[in-house]
This record gives sequence, C-alpha cells and structure tokens, in this order.
Amino acid sequence: MNRRHFLALPLLVAPLLAAAPAPKPLTPSEQQAVTRVAAYLNAIHTLKARFLQIDPNGNTANGTAWLQRPGEMRFQYDPPSPLLLQAARGWLIYVDKSLPQTSAFRVSDTPLGILLAPRITLTGDVTVTHVFQQPGEIDVTLVRTGNPTQGSLTLIFATDPLTLRQWSLVDAQGNETRVSLFNVELGGHFDPSLFAFKDPQLQKPLVPNGG
Repeated sequence: MNRRHFLALPLLVAPLLAAAPAPKPLTPSEQQAVTRVAAYLNAIHTLKARFLQIDPNGNTANGTAWLQRPGEMRFQYDPPSPLLLQAARGWLIYVDKSLPQTSAFRVSDTPLGILLAPRITLTGDVTVTHVFQQPGEIDVTLVRTGNPTQGSLTLIFATDPLTLRQWSLVDAQGNETRVSLFNVELGGHFDPSLFAFKDPQLQKPLVPNGG
C-alpha cells in the first residue's frame, strides 16, 4: 500500500502507537459534558455530511461521508482522488483505485469502531483522557481502555445545539490527521447500495462472511 495514501486515511485504520497519558479523574463539569456527548452520539442513527480532510503533511481532500449506526459507513472522496473508505459487517475496507490492491481491517481494531458501535459508551472499554470546554465548543479525547498506547481519538463538538464538527487522530510520531464535517444532516434513510461494497477488480463481495 502506498504509505502517503495510507497516512491520509480519515480514520487512520492502522493501529496507533502513540503513548497515552494516565487519565485524571473527571470533574463534575467534565463528566456532565461527557454524558451529554455520549447521549448525542447514541441518538445518531444516520448522518450525511461533506468533509475536509487534512493529513499530517498538510495535504487536503474533500468528499461526502455517510454513517449509519450500527456498523456502516462510507467516505467517498471527490475526483480525482482514487480513495474510498467503507465499513460494513464488522469490516473496514480501504480502496486505492490507483493500486491493484484492496485492504480490510476489523472495525473493532480501529478508532472508527468507537463511533460505529451499537451502543456508544465512554466508560469501560473506552476511557476519556481529556475534556476541553470553552464557549461554543467541547472536545473529548478517547483511548481504548485495554490498550491506551494504541492511540487517541479527539471528537470536537460545536454547542447550542451539540453537533459533531471534527475529529483528530495523532500517531506515534505526533502526526495529526483532522477531518472536518460540513452541512451535517441527521436522520433519514440511505440506499443500501452505499454500503454494499464490491471489489472493482473482482466484482464480488469482499467482506468475509461472519464479519
């Protein structure tokens, strides 16, 4: 896989290796913000938005994102980008049409799994390491409790009303990839074909059975 394109993935599907600081107990105000964020995320069943991605090298890409909980997602990059990122049936599929290669990762092994879970809980398997609040914004940084050195995901929300606007991931070298969402639409129904992935070379379902 072309490493430049791999690092440009909006969700950094490879395991992240950055060391995570030991979390401090949340203040009552921070816990209230986390509870509010969890309730908002669990209320999302479908989401459509335009996105702007900025990779660690400052390269940008635009496209359209669809998310359907639990477990389904599609990031369609605008031409001339050859990239497609899609989740279904427990697998995250990465396609670079400029390469004769398609890659698959278990959603549960990626930060994306936090957002696509049937029930989003920001305790237990997920630990909140930092909460930042200022007028009009709440940022919540998350790690996997069982493997905090795997890396972190920061969700950035606008307030009044609470709306997911951006997320940020940091890799082992401190490189950051940001994805900003625009024209966010919640609710509605999507055509199932959006998530029915087929390898463009093989013309058959790629996602393994039982995923």
